Amino acid sequence: MKIVIDARELRTSSGRYVERLLHYLQIIDKVNEYVVLIKPIDFDGWNPTNPNFTKEECPVKEFTFAEQVGLGRQIRKTKADLVHFPFPQQPVLYRGKTVTTFHDLTTLRFTNPDKNLVVFRLKQKIFEWVMKRAASKSEDLIVPSEFVKKELVGFFGVKEQKINVIYEASEAINQALEPLPELLNKQFIMYVGRPTPHKNLERLIDAFALLKSQHPQLQLVLAGKEDANYRRVRESAAKRGVGGIVFTDFVSEGQLRWLYETCEAYVFPSLSEGFGLPGLEAMMHGAPVVSSNATCLPEIYGEAAHYFDPTDVQAISDAISEVLTDKNLRQKLIIAGKEQAKKYSWQTMAEKTLKLYNQILQGNKVS
Repeated sequence: MKIVIDARELRTSSGRYVERLLHYLQIIDKVNEYVVLIKPIDFDGWNPTNPNFTKEECPVKEFTFAEQVGLGRQIRKTKADLVHFPFPQQPVLYRGKTVTTFHDLTTLRFTNPDKNLVVFRLKQKIFEWVMKRAASKSEDLIVPSEFVKKELVGFFGVKEQKINVIYEASEAINQALEPLPELLNKQFIMYVGRPTPHKNLERLIDAFALLKSQHPQLQLVLAGKEDANYRRVRESAAKRGVGGIVFTDFVSEGQLRWLYETCEAYVFPSLSEGFGLPGLEAMMHGAPVVSSNATCLPEIYGEAAHYFDPTDVQAISDAISEVLTDKNLRQKLIIAGKEQAKKYSWQTMAEKTLKLYNQILQGNKVS
């Protein structure tokens, strides 16, 4: 059978899922034929290692009218038996068999202050319609947690039996350690990722300000490529007079590994996640994780994280302080974290996804 995978998001921050799916499908599937759609800018950067896989240049941008027309036309030309859209954006009028992955519904529940509010709200409504149509017309849906499954049922009225929970994973960073000179011999807690509002960095900074009274030498490291939202967070912290914050901008894999392995704690204050990959990655590298108890995070981290209410600044500060001062708790989290991270596997994710493909193609999946 011929399976098309829309890999236009391959090199984005969310593209790790697509990249790992393609990597392991090439190892485990020697039967089906695959066509992988890739943006022109990324076309030379990904090459198949399995002769059953071919790549095809796809110049169609996400969230555009061309996506609704041109992408559908390109897919129809492939004569695909099944199309996997690893993200909800897709041509809603395409009538062939499809599988869609929904990573979360955060985009529908939060705004982005970096965007014009009126334009953002309009796009949000359009995207909601696209997501609803994608959920309705897909043969099956894939989600990374039970929490997202419940969200889809509640938000779009999707039948539970149509939704497949297939957990994502993390992998250890193999690049050599690259210390950040400004943090050598410093005590610090850290967060890595985007600075959008649902990530809750403003409250993390307020909690850090409270922590400084007990831990005056402590620093807060916010790692991630600088953008308008990060500049907004930086300016907000400066106005409030909160010092000791290090904004790293982009960090290499080796630098990220060093941060994980050197930090006093990895703090994840998010208000909304579909899986929570960074916390698992931190666990793999021996960082004790102090996490929000919101959405899917207790499901994914289990007993391996120390939780707090992400809307309560004092609770955030207290939870971090407990991990910093209680050596037994810290050691317990480090050991439990390494075991928890082992429960998730990208290869298992790919195997379960392939099983779903085959069930649909063979007509054995009852949705």
